[in-house]
Amino acid sequence: MKALLTRKVGMTSTIADDGVVTAITLLSTSPCVITQVKTNEVDGYTAIQVGTESTKRLTKPQLGHFKASKVTPRIIREIRIEELDETHVVGGELTAESFAVGDLVTVTGTSKGKGWAGTIKRHNFHRGRKTHGGGSYRRPGSIGSMYPQKIFKGKKMAGQYGHDQVTVKNLKVALIDMELGVIGVTGAIPGPRKGIVQIREAQ
Repeated sequence: MKALLTRKVGMTSTIADDGVVTAITLLSTSPCVITQVKTNEVDGYTAIQVGTESTKRLTKPQLGHFKASKVTPRIIREIRIEELDETHVVGGELTAESFAVGDLVTVTGTSKGKGWAGTIKRHNFHRGRKTHGGGSYRRPGSIGSMYPQKIFKGKKMAGQYGHDQVTVKNLKVALIDMELGVIGVTGAIPGPRKGIVQIREAQ
């Protein structure tokens, strides 16, 4: 299972020999260390816990948890896998070398937060008419009347917009630069610059 925790750098484009321009997103990489291995027998599912970057701000329970892997990661994520192999051991490293140009990958990130938004921006509601006495321009309109005397969960209304986990499948690795520690992936990737992005091989 190829997987990596990266940070989004930004977007650029590449030009092929035949003149085709392709938009790519650059992701900065650093070695990811396996801090815990979860098995189906013990935990009920199979996964690896991966940490990257470093920090000095760790609690005593965290220091004890990371003692076996000999790292103090700042970013930790859990990646589910189908089956473990000999490389999935505590203290093992995951690097960009495991990927190759042309690989299909699945990318997961947190989308940009847009704050509190109305129904037009959040759910693409239609604006009310501005003629013939219409005074309800950007209001959501009726949200229910009489029975059942409540609002159903999931009703499209104003609220927090963005800052959701978003997964994009079947993107292609366009370039790998080990000297700079950069992976280029075709297309757009959710999240702001410097956002945490998880990249793994497509299933």
